[in-house]
Amino acid sequence: MATSAVPLDRQSRRMALVEEHVRCENAHDLEGVIQTFGETARYDDEPWDTHYEGRDQVRQFYRQLMAALPDLSIEIVRRHVAADTIVLEVIIRGTQQGPWRGLPPTGRRVEVPLCGVYTFSADDRLAGEKIYYDRALVLRQLGVFHEPQTALGDLTILLTHPVTIAQALTRKLRKI
Repeated sequence: MATSAVPLDRQSRRMALVEEHVRCENAHDLEGVIQTFGETARYDDEPWDTHYEGRDQVRQFYRQLMAALPDLSIEIVRRHVAADTIVLEVIIRGTQQGPWRGLPPTGRRVEVPLCGVYTFSADDRLAGEKIYYDRALVLRQLGVFHEPQTALGDLTILLTHPVTIAQALTRKLRKI
């Protein structure tokens, strides 16, 4: 698949737009964030397999995120500019003070490395943002996920997956 080169001034404008997008996220300027998107806005949160289409759904995602993490901050670590996309490696930080993904506020702090992939519409607005991060890390930091190799992890598995544990024990006993 051949791609045509994007003029440097266009790449610069796109990078400036992505940086404005992050600036608005850090300022908790919801309408500013939405204005960086074009008419066919899309937001894909891949670790949760959730997808938001259109400005209204994207606005809903950001409204929930900003309410859950009222001190949300995003630090850009690296920028990768390609012909059709910009990829940012960032660190997301914040304290969960509101409900998020069905979890009540935990009051716990999260610090998560995240990779965001930005695509563009014909008029050089954001067409989409797709994010990748370690979902287990977020849940661990919020105190709702425990490593299976720990005593608390073993207990959590036993309590939340009794059928699976019973099947595993049955298989083990049959081998004896």
